[in-house]
Amino acid sequence: MPSSVANEGFKFPTRRQISDSSAGLPASRQLSIGSPINSPQPPADVVDEAQLQSEQSENIILQKSSSSSTTLATSSGQKCRRNGWQVKGSKLSLNTHNRIRNIVESLKIKPNPAKPMIPLSIGDPTTFGNLKAADETMKAVLHSLESGKYNGYAHTQGHEASRIAVAKYSAHQRPDGEIEPNDIILCSGCSSALEYCILALADRGQNVLIPRPGFCLYNTLAEGLDIEVRHYDLLPEQQWRADLVQLESLIDENTAALLINNPSNPCGSVYDEKHLRQLIAICERHYIPIIADEIYEHFVFPGSRHVAVSSLTREVPVLSCGGLTKRFLVPGWRMGWIIVHDRQQRLGDALHGLKNMCGRILGSNTIIQGALPDILTKTPQSYFDGVIDVLYANAKLAYNMLKQVRGLNPVMPNGAMYMMIGVLIQHFPKFKDDVHFVQELVNEQSVFCLPGSCFELSGYVRIVLTVPGPMIEEACTRLSEFCERHYKKEDDTNDRRIIEHGLLLDDDEVTPY
Repeated sequence: MPSSVANEGFKFPTRRQISDSSAGLPASRQLSIGSPINSPQPPADVVDEAQLQSEQSENIILQKSSSSSTTLATSSGQKCRRNGWQVKGSKLSLNTHNRIRNIVESLKIKPNPAKPMIPLSIGDPTTFGNLKAADETMKAVLHSLESGKYNGYAHTQGHEASRIAVAKYSAHQRPDGEIEPNDIILCSGCSSALEYCILALADRGQNVLIPRPGFCLYNTLAEGLDIEVRHYDLLPEQQWRADLVQLESLIDENTAALLINNPSNPCGSVYDEKHLRQLIAICERHYIPIIADEIYEHFVFPGSRHVAVSSLTREVPVLSCGGLTKRFLVPGWRMGWIIVHDRQQRLGDALHGLKNMCGRILGSNTIIQGALPDILTKTPQSYFDGVIDVLYANAKLAYNMLKQVRGLNPVMPNGAMYMMIGVLIQHFPKFKDDVHFVQELVNEQSVFCLPGSCFELSGYVRIVLTVPGPMIEEACTRLSEFCERHYKKEDDTNDRRIIEHGLLLDDDEVTPY
């Protein structure tokens, strides 16, 4: 137990207090500060007899122990002996997989040395240096550090002042704007928040409903613990809205939660209020709580508006996951949070379990906790507007360029920092699938996207929109060149397939009918 917790409310006694407390006791029981405790010594013959009895008892114990060991070794044979090192990985660790890493590491990549690499695959907005944290954000952390107040442990849910700041910052998630500090749990990034929610609600053998395409971390967090992942489909022709009929067909008595990612990674979709109410209605019919991944809630482009799902229901419990990561451009600071919306108190002991989860790491980074009140209140709106301007301009640029490219079908995002691009793979017969397409794009053009298979949807690629404008323009130009080089019309593709199968005959070989 940390000393700051163990000693809370306790004061060590002074020498005077110890001396005063021992006054009046018999001399044999008084304590002498800084010297050994003196006690009367028994006669020597008593000591000798006691020592003899102790030695006899010890011999009896040793004999019994030896006899028991012999019996155990005889009865168990070789089972209790190890002939060498046999260390095994735990089932949890061996079942934990990151789909993006697995696919990327399988690629045979050798970028074109004549062209500088453009990585449109990295979901870290700070990678290229064009997007930086605000000065106010940096100063808040410096002030927290220099104060010396946040070097120790905090409450496992987080410092109260920090939780109050998050509650005020997130007041829009409830119609009445009233969120209590006890409803806030500070976590080590939004990924930790998602893990806590999944583990608090789902047991081994149960299932969680997750969007497809969707962030692969959801699978990583669940499957290692034998929690089944069931994918509900998002429809690109409907701006990635959920297929409600297919979603509801996945639900059974073992369904523990519905996970909604809004705005979406990788799709960039932003759900309107009508669609959110449709999702809520399904959960209300089947008594299923919602895990809302809303880390991109403030990354919304002009013409769209983010609506917190928790603001639309009093009946369905919602665990909303957010954090500093994306909006404040500080993913490495690992500051996320869970906001518990359970106005009818339906989570039961799952809420107690959720708070127990905080004890696994004894709370998140306290230096950043100390900075939270200033970060959340002093970072100006003009800073956030500037970031959105960059993302939106890049989205429009990429969409307008790529929609002209044969074989590609980009879907214009309404938020977040990604765009999904459909690849009509039948027009690129040289490539087996989206993974092969991405591999050869890197090898020829040194442009790296993520294949849609990373997000459980083949036939697509995902690009990030956080790069500098000239770089995304160059990337789209190269992608266009690549597609024009390898594109085949459907008739050409069919002819090629016929030739490959030896079915195309010369005119003089055609049999008349």
